Amino acid sequence: MSVIRTEAPLDDEALVTRARAGDLEAYNLLVARHTASAYRTAVLLGAGSDSEDVIQEAFVKAYRKLSRYRGDASFRSWLLAIVANETRNLHRSRGRRDGLVLRAAAADPTSEIAEDDAVGAVLAGERRASLVQALRQLPVRDREVIVCRFFLDLSEEETVAALGWPRGTVKSRTSRALAKLRGLLDREEVRHG
Repeated sequence: MSVIRTEAPLDDEALVTRARAGDLEAYNLLVARHTASAYRTAVLLGAGSDSEDVIQEAFVKAYRKLSRYRGDASFRSWLLAIVANETRNLHRSRGRRDGLVLRAAAADPTSEIAEDDAVGAVLAGERRASLVQALRQLPVRDREVIVCRFFLDLSEEETVAALGWPRGTVKSRTSRALAKLRGLLDREEVRHG
């Protein structure tokens, strides 16, 4: 009787350690593991059709800065912070600080992005158009915290790491952004009966 042994998948910490030691396959596994959430982050923060470029640049920067990763936060939230920064850089380079969240999904609701399960679950049903329109009206920082906490389902600690804000700022901005979003949705509901 032969026993087949399967290796348990390595966690992010082990992969980071191996990648720091020069193991490119370990870094490739990290890229494969986090590409979907990095892509969603870029799209939801307004990178639109440039999302693939943004995440590619973020993965390159993450690899170059791997020695600076301290492990205070999860690798995922550290990476998503880089994606968020790259998306902000994109907005600055475009000269459009008030870029639109979900621009791609709103422009073409049948696109692959809109069909993504995570986005689809949040934006399901009749309220999709109202929610997208309300999100567009929020200031950039309010959109960022809403995207991190509710669209990407990041914990408060992961949101702190991803946005680089103090915990109190994340808490207060989340509360204010949700109140603004509710107000905008309520006005939309009243307008459309």
